Amino acid sequence: MVRIFIKTLNNNHNQAISEAFLWTGVATRLTSTCAVTIKPNLTFPTFQKGVMTTPEALEALIVYLKNYTDRITICESDSGGYNRFSMDKVFRATGIYDMVRRYGVRVVNLSHEPSRTIEVACGLRSISVPLPTLLLDETDLFITMPVPKVHSNTIVSVSIKNQWGVIQDPALRLKLHPYFKEVIHQVNKAFPNAIALVDGKYGLTRSGPLRGDVVNLNWILLANSIFYADYVVTELMGYDYRKIPYLKSIFAKEGISSLQGIAFNEDYRKYKKERFYLKRKWTDYPGVLTFNSRLLAYIGYDSFLAKPLHWLLYKFREPFY
Repeated sequence: MVRIFIKTLNNNHNQAISEAFLWTGVATRLTSTCAVTIKPNLTFPTFQKGVMTTPEALEALIVYLKNYTDRITICESDSGGYNRFSMDKVFRATGIYDMVRRYGVRVVNLSHEPSRTIEVACGLRSISVPLPTLLLDETDLFITMPVPKVHSNTIVSVSIKNQWGVIQDPALRLKLHPYFKEVIHQVNKAFPNAIALVDGKYGLTRSGPLRGDVVNLNWILLANSIFYADYVVTELMGYDYRKIPYLKSIFAKEGISSLQGIAFNEDYRKYKKERFYLKRKWTDYPGVLTFNSRLLAYIGYDSFLAKPLHWLLYKFREPFY
């Protein structure tokens, strides 16, 4: 049975996380031999509210898991898309290296890890997508830790979208954009022992995923289904999943059309606050167009025109970092 726990934080991540794992039954899956891998959202060189998983939520999760196992790994890949930056520097800037030393856990930059490919059917063609063997073969429980935010290309970014970051090469992610809904579905299917711990301390509205208006939400949500986690959080953000192409496609394939039969610890609807919205600037549309077109993705990221086109774009829009 799918079980979803949501609770007001009241500046106490530790208590909320402990209650969440117990109520959902996920705590029963934790043993001393259980290898747990945590994937926070770390999409900026320095911590930004509403953009990234908060350090306090990540630390509270580590503290809780240490009651059961020492086999804990935090992971993320290099980020930045066309303007790549090292995740090692982010680990340092956000205090994750300090957490690693403090609690005796491991942190891994997935961009440097071994991989094997999964095959993704995209219409009449099949695409090979490399994924880290750490996640495919060496993880007993995978915990994704997204934040609720809008996204210029995908409209919303929550639990499912967070796994885009496990594709190890940022340049490959750009090339795969036109196949996003097929690829991100199969990437998530490749991790069957997966749960979502949504860090709802802050959200991001108006623009995203890197700049926007911060929303103080003050809740945390744990679901033993990544797909249903996004169904609920998308609704809390004020969106109908049927208006979000990748969620509509994935939920149809998963047979998800309602929350009937889903167990909640309380009525999640009371956590709905202001409606999130996405207001794109004209400088966002080159990215949107390349996201949805194989030809434009090639021209914008892989052809001889890529560099001058980005130079021209940055004449009108500051780089994000």
